[in-house]
Amino acid sequence: MKQDRLAIKGARLVGRLEELAQIGAIDGNGCCRLALTDEDRRGRDLVVSWMKALGLAVTVDRIGNVVGLRAGRTAGAPVVIGSHIDTVRTGGRYDGNLGVLAGLEVVATLNDAGVTTDKPLAVAFFTNEEGARFAPDMMGSAVHQGALALDTALAAVGIDGETVGDCLNRIGYAGPEPVGTMRAAAYVELHIEQGPVLEREGVQIGAVTGVQGISWTELTIKGVSCHAGTTPMAMRHDAGYAAAEIACFVRRLAHEIGGTQVGTVGFLELAPNLVNVVANRARLTVDLRNTDEAVLRRAEERTFAFLDELAAREGVEITRRTLARFAPVDFAPEMIAMVEEEAQGLGLSTKRMPSGAGHDAQMFAPNCPSGMVFVQSHKGLSHNVAEYTAPEHLAAGANVLLKVVRRLAG
Repeated sequence: MKQDRLAIKGARLVGRLEELAQIGAIDGNGCCRLALTDEDRRGRDLVVSWMKALGLAVTVDRIGNVVGLRAGRTAGAPVVIGSHIDTVRTGGRYDGNLGVLAGLEVVATLNDAGVTTDKPLAVAFFTNEEGARFAPDMMGSAVHQGALALDTALAAVGIDGETVGDCLNRIGYAGPEPVGTMRAAAYVELHIEQGPVLEREGVQIGAVTGVQGISWTELTIKGVSCHAGTTPMAMRHDAGYAAAEIACFVRRLAHEIGGTQVGTVGFLELAPNLVNVVANRARLTVDLRNTDEAVLRRAEERTFAFLDELAAREGVEITRRTLARFAPVDFAPEMIAMVEEEAQGLGLSTKRMPSGAGHDAQMFAPNCPSGMVFVQSHKGLSHNVAEYTAPEHLAAGANVLLKVVRRLAG
C-alpha cells in the first residue's frame, strides 16, 4: 500500500526548526522565548502561519493554547500531537519545538500523499510548559485537561511581576475558545530525551514509560544584616549561610535516597548582596523529583524537617511556598508498546525509560491513552544553548511519530 511507504522529509523538519530558532536567538545557537513575551508571540505567529498553510483549522483558547485541526473521515475526538514552543532563558532549539514541528511534518507528509485518516488529527502547542516565567510549569496543558483552574492560571504572577492574563491580552493570544472543550482520542508527544542515556547506550528511540513526580518549593529566609568584619560568627543570623546549607542538604539527600531521586537548588538570590555585609534575606528554590510518589513524599518530609531544624539552630525565619506539585504519571501500556513496535518495525533500536522532566503528555495521561517518543540528546544537554540532536535522530523520531499517529488515527 502507498501508505506503508510514507516517510517524513527530514530536511523540511530541520528547516522549520532552524527558522523558528531564529526568533529569540541568543549566542551559542540557543533560544530565549520565555512564555508570553514578544518573542513568544512572534514564534506563535510563525507556527500558526505554518498550520494554516497546511490547511489546519486553528483555534486559540482562553489560556493561549493553540490547536490546529485536520479533519478525518469521521467526526469525533482527534488524535493529538502536542508539545510547546516556549523556552527557558538559556534554552536550545529542540526542547518542545521538535514535538510541535514534527507534528506539522506528519501533517505535511499525509497531505503530500493525499492520505486522510479515519479520526481527525490535531497538532497543538501549550502555553508556559517550561514554567520559567510563570509557575506552575505545564500550565496550558493543565488548564486544558482540567488539572488547573483557568482563573488561577490567569492570575499567576511571573518573575517580572506581570500576570499571565495581562500578558495573554498584550500579545493577542487570549483566545475566545473555552478551555476543556476538546478531548483527545489519544495523545502522543515526540521530544528530545534531555538526558544522556540513549546516546550513552547507543539506542535510537526511547519508549517513555511515564514521568517523574515533581515538587517545586520556593523558600524565603529572613536573617539579620550586620558587619562582616565586626560580628562574631556565633552571633550571626546569616540568611546566606542558611541558603548554602539547604543547597548542600538537597544534594546529600538525593545521594542518600538513591534510585531515581534527584534534587536541585537552581535559583538563589541574596540581599543586600554585598561583599562585606551578612545577608539578611535569601530566596531560593528546591526541585525534588522521583518516579515513586511515596519516596518523593519522604524526600519532602525530610527536607521540611531539616528547614525547621536549621531555622531554630541559626535563628532565622524560613517560609516556604509550593510552586508546583505533580505526582508521578504512568503512560498507557498499549502506547508504550506501540512506540516500541513501530520503532522496531523501522529497524530502530529501542529502550523503555521514564522521563525525568515534566511534559504536557502527563496532563493528558489521566484522560486518554498517552505516550511519548524520545530521541537522543547529544551529551545529554538540554536547557542549554549547546542542546543538539543530529538530523538523522530527528528524522527517526518523526518517522516513529508518523507511524504511531497513523496507527492511532486509522
